[in-house]
Amino acid sequence: MIGDGLLRQAPRLTLILLTLPVAAGFLGTLMPAFWQDARGFQTLWDWNGLPRAVWLSLLTGVMATAGSLLITLFIVAGLYGSRAFSIIQHLLAPLLAVPHAAAALGLAFLISPSGWIVRVFSPWATGWQVPPDLLILNDPWGLSLTFGLIAKEVPFLLLMAIAALPQTDAQRRLLAAQSLGAGRVSGFIVGVLPALYAQLRLPVYAVLAYSMTAVDMAMILGPTLPHTLSVQIVIWMMDPTLSHQSTAAAAALVQLLAVLGALIVWRMTEAVLYHLLVRGAEAGLRAPLADGITRKIGAAFGVFLAAALFLALGGMALWSVAGLWSFPDAVPENLTLKTWARSAPDLIDSGAMTLRIALLSTLIALILVLACLEAEHRFGLVPGARALWILYLPLLVPQVAFLPGVQVVLLRAGADGTWLAVAAAHLVFVLPYVFLSLAPAFRAWDPRIALAGAALGVSPWHVFVRLRLPMVLRPILTAAAVGMAVSIGQYLPSLLIGGGRIETLTTEAVALSSGGNRRLIGAYALLQMLLPALCFGLALMIPALAFRNRRGLRVAA
Repeated sequence: MIGDGLLRQAPRLTLILLTLPVAAGFLGTLMPAFWQDARGFQTLWDWNGLPRAVWLSLLTGVMATAGSLLITLFIVAGLYGSRAFSIIQHLLAPLLAVPHAAAALGLAFLISPSGWIVRVFSPWATGWQVPPDLLILNDPWGLSLTFGLIAKEVPFLLLMAIAALPQTDAQRRLLAAQSLGAGRVSGFIVGVLPALYAQLRLPVYAVLAYSMTAVDMAMILGPTLPHTLSVQIVIWMMDPTLSHQSTAAAAALVQLLAVLGALIVWRMTEAVLYHLLVRGAEAGLRAPLADGITRKIGAAFGVFLAAALFLALGGMALWSVAGLWSFPDAVPENLTLKTWARSAPDLIDSGAMTLRIALLSTLIALILVLACLEAEHRFGLVPGARALWILYLPLLVPQVAFLPGVQVVLLRAGADGTWLAVAAAHLVFVLPYVFLSLAPAFRAWDPRIALAGAALGVSPWHVFVRLRLPMVLRPILTAAAVGMAVSIGQYLPSLLIGGGRIETLTTEAVALSSGGNRRLIGAYALLQMLLPALCFGLALMIPALAFRNRRGLRVAA
């Protein structure tokens, strides 16, 4: 049948869709670096800020990744199976819904010298009547940027760990280790961690690549003299004189090599730590006394990060409706909707454009992912390691290394600067997240239901539409909400592919971050956060309403 033939080709078409833009974009980015006798490289070497910019990218990226991974493992090792772990799972959706730029703006409002923390403590602890002269934001070591990255990447790694734990048979491994005298934490380290990290390796690599090359968060929280390398590349790319294009291309290649070098060193470190873990297991690693400490540390990390994000976003929401708010007052003297009323036309236009792009890219990603997963089930396809690496390819290759090339290709095709082109660029990043969110639940569906349907003479397509889709409606809608959140939070694809002519909430919020109007920044960032939150709310509400009279489907969904 024609439908079955197209379905069988869906995985191949999807992998091509992920590979082609990255490969073509990388070539398009690389070529300008070698124009005019590689003048771009010479200009780059002559830039005094290059060593510092590369060092900052490496430092913040590695610190953020290591910190995120350690906190994730503390939470899982200390709290897995407990009520606290269940609470953390329920907090993941709202935390994941917060775009990176919104989180960075909220944290800037929270930790700046005139931010909420200083305001709360000033009246009775410090006596400050003016903001202290402290370099907290944009500090030269990138500590505030590292903190912001950790706050956003821990929820992602926790989601990946929760999805991977059932595949590791964690409970049985823990019981086996504890029956041999190991404590909970040592049993987790020896019995569960090797299998769990094997599932987390690619997500960790994606976090490392993103943390080293983040642009939106680095513009808001990162150092400025010099910037991180990725931010400097974007500054050169957006130069209206076009005189720094070859330098930006050369710097993009250096950025890619830095990421590859960091990944290689990380992989070597994994091998060393695995060897030490084996030696520890052979020596009879026990340490039951660490269980309580680890549980407390895991709970403390979870509470601290969640509180930091929620307080940051709460402060941002308060600024959007604040009237007069003088330092060191902890709260504004009055509340007003003047900022929202004044900015309503621009907010509506940017919000509508953001939603239009996110809906289209997420819908296409959802169709492709469902087709791939159904092809797996129907034709017995087993994706190998190469397919998984291709799936992560857009997340592992720095955006600054291939998006400028995509921009050049679209420019020559006359397709740049349109919202459809931006949606197509978003699709490259949305699709992997939708697949990672939906695949575990889709694959866990009981195949005996399909056999029962076939025994009753129902076609495979009817089984898919009438049985499988309704039963996995909640995971489908959750994956769609994740895709919407990813698209809404995209900054660099919107900026470069849109050519500065497509205004989304994210591009406007980041552009406003360099100004001093906290009320306007708060309005844009709050709306940028509310849209994904609304999507996650609908993902929970629709299945509850659809299956309120069908208890079996309500549980399965």
